[in-house]
Amino acid sequence: MQRLLRPRPFSISSFPSVTVSHPNLASHQTHLTTIDRFLKHDAIVHIKLAFEDHDSDYIQTLVKGLHKSHGHGLPITHSANRGWMWDVRPTPASLQNCQARSETMESFPWHTDCSYEKCPPQFFALHVLQPDICGGGTLSVLKVEQLLALLSPFAKKWLFAPKYQIAVPPEFKKSPEDEYIVGSLLATSADGETTQLRFREDIIRPLNPQAAEALEELKCVLLSPASNPYTLHLTAQDLPKGSIILMDNRRWLHARNHVKDPNRHLRRVRWDAKPFGASSVTV
Repeated sequence: MQRLLRPRPFSISSFPSVTVSHPNLASHQTHLTTIDRFLKHDAIVHIKLAFEDHDSDYIQTLVKGLHKSHGHGLPITHSANRGWMWDVRPTPASLQNCQARSETMESFPWHTDCSYEKCPPQFFALHVLQPDICGGGTLSVLKVEQLLALLSPFAKKWLFAPKYQIAVPPEFKKSPEDEYIVGSLLATSADGETTQLRFREDIIRPLNPQAAEALEELKCVLLSPASNPYTLHLTAQDLPKGSIILMDNRRWLHARNHVKDPNRHLRRVRWDAKPFGASSVTV
């Protein structure tokens, strides 16, 4: 009788980790080449800084170096009045006109960043300045390739179709005309080697019954036990102060549970914006 293969245990040691001993490494060609190679092959990198870097100078220098030496696009602004770097920490709604979900203490289910953009960023980084020491704010990650293996051919066909309206959240509007985009949720990379996803459930509206059925299947798979072996939950112990996670925003989904520590503080930067869906099919 054939024995079924179980997924290998998934842990933070399952993807590349780099310890950075000095901030000057951010501009060294060998270091830049290593990070670029990991991002292209594994689509995720764990960096451990061995020095204080409250201003996130390392990651800013790194991204500029990846732009200069390896063709990455520069960082994108987060909104009409926010620049490259975004402080992700609980902020009272009374201090803002529009509060991003990441700036609350609420959980944030599975999503990719900037799914409402015609050109969402290929990559993003999260720099841990202060972890949640109260047991909350766990970052969960799930590789798109492993998720897609759980979907039916019907669902994948319609997720590739440009039959979804994706609303632009008010806090991320860069002009008054920004209301929504229409496109697919799946696309093939420019080199044809990987399938990419954009997703944030609360802002997506299917435009026909088949697209709605495909989206429902995707949502069910994300919540089903079948996805558990491929999901990694990164706690404050996994990502202590000084940790940085770099991710391919189209090849990994991420989520966050409820934040318990009001002093939790991460800094985020997104870069290398490119058109999404150039290879999507018309149905």
